[in-house]
Amino acid sequence: MAYDGTDFSGWARQPGRRTVQHELESALTTVLRTPVALTVAGRTDAGVHATGQVAHTDVPRAVWEDQRERLVRRLRGLLPPDVAVPAVTEAPPGFDARFGALARHYAYRLTDSDAGPPPLRRADTVGWPRRIDAAAMDAAARLLLGQHDFAAFCRRREGATTIRVLLDLGVERDGDVVTVRASADAFCHSMVRSLVGALLAVGEGRRAPEWPAQLLSRRQRADEVAVAPPGGLALLRVDYPADEDLAARAERTRALRS
Repeated sequence: MAYDGTDFSGWARQPGRRTVQHELESALTTVLRTPVALTVAGRTDAGVHATGQVAHTDVPRAVWEDQRERLVRRLRGLLPPDVAVPAVTEAPPGFDARFGALARHYAYRLTDSDAGPPPLRRADTVGWPRRIDAAAMDAAARLLLGQHDFAAFCRRREGATTIRVLLDLGVERDGDVVTVRASADAFCHSMVRSLVGALLAVGEGRRAPEWPAQLLSRRQRADEVAVAPPGGLALLRVDYPADEDLAARAERTRALRS
């Protein structure tokens, strides 16, 4: 699924707030005429977008067979214009959108152009007020790859581990647009935007390229790391193992995260 996160208070349901989960579950419940509760691959924060989000739910077989060929079109008629579901498929046995995932891939877009973001990209591109050195940011990013305790970059949740495997973190410039790519087995709360915030301190010349990696020795959040604005971040893709390995992957991940 895809959504423009600008006007949402994040993915997860919250009383009195507009959320992606509420919009999707409400639409699915209306179409399928059965209660729907979604499990999602990435619980995006307020203002964060997605182009490749994945979720699953369990419904009676008869309900699915009755609606499978027309579900996407019917959802289009019920969902607001800032949410889209391009495909709905039957999941293989053992599939779990959250615990079965091998990797999540994000991108953060910003521009240091004096003119700010192009009008047609203003929702997903942050205008940065100072010039930044993308090459220095990329050098700093490479020092963070691998398995580490990313507590310095996470808003801790009680009982949750902050150990993650950062598969890719890179920065590239295309004209006035700078893109930060981030891939990991999973990200803890605010981790991607905190990594971007630390890299921006390097890009502005306020910190040395070694500084973000030095924070990996911390076991608490580093207050000096700014959290980058949400509007530049989008969840692009979620990877899963082969069908026959789904159940085992979900079981292993569930044991690690709980």
